[in-house]
Amino acid sequence: MRDYNFAFLDESSKRAVRRALLKAVAIPGYQVPFGSRELPIGRGWGTGGIQITLSIIGAKDILKVIDQGSDDSVNAVSIRRFVSACTGVETTTDSEEATLIQTRHRVPETPLRNDQILVLQVPLPEPLRMVEPMESVTKRMHAETDYAPMWLALYENIVRIGEIELGADYPVMVENRYIMMPSPIPRFDNPKLNMSSALYLFGAGREKKIYALPPYTNVQSLCFEDYPFRTEDMSGRRCRLCGAEGVFMDEFFDAQTGERLYQCSDSGYCAKRREKK
Repeated sequence: MRDYNFAFLDESSKRAVRRALLKAVAIPGYQVPFGSRELPIGRGWGTGGIQITLSIIGAKDILKVIDQGSDDSVNAVSIRRFVSACTGVETTTDSEEATLIQTRHRVPETPLRNDQILVLQVPLPEPLRMVEPMESVTKRMHAETDYAPMWLALYENIVRIGEIELGADYPVMVENRYIMMPSPIPRFDNPKLNMSSALYLFGAGREKKIYALPPYTNVQSLCFEDYPFRTEDMSGRRCRLCGAEGVFMDEFFDAQTGERLYQCSDSGYCAKRREKK
């Protein structure tokens, strides 16, 4: 640890990120620009989320890092080792023990508490990018609440294939004001954002944007009255390791038996259930 400043970033950089976070918390769903710093991690590894984590982590925090639900992926292990090396904080794979959770592509299955912070890595923070390529125009659209092109895009999706086909990064409306991209979490996790007890922080390093969902924020997935929002159907599926039902699962195919097998996407949740048996 003596070879690094605590949490790697210099203090001025961390203060700048925290100032952006305060504004993001004050205006839920609003994208706050920030001066993204260079990190010793390749593009696409979540530099925005890492900068948030490094800026708010304290010596007494307990850190959990997950990637697509797994604590053991290359992304999760590398980030956990990096943060641990330059802070010395305790790490865990248990969502209930953690005070700070950094994640990519998933929200933990265990409901979060109001003393926890979830940091999400975001590749593309602008929800209107699918309908408008120019940043100056999307900023004006957000300012004027001009979301008609987004609604039209969803309607055209229904006309073409009979439903809204977005499987991840499903856009949400925050406090009936801003349309927000929830990061590439599956639709299954979208309802967890609504009125959550925890603080959600979103960081996009390459796009230099930060946004947030404070606790108990109204978050609704975009939909139509006659085409309501629906999550992936996990009914009838049972985890082959812990026996869990009603959680988001990964699907496997056993070539020898021809069976479809299912396993909890949240590896920490699955491991804890097995320990209790």
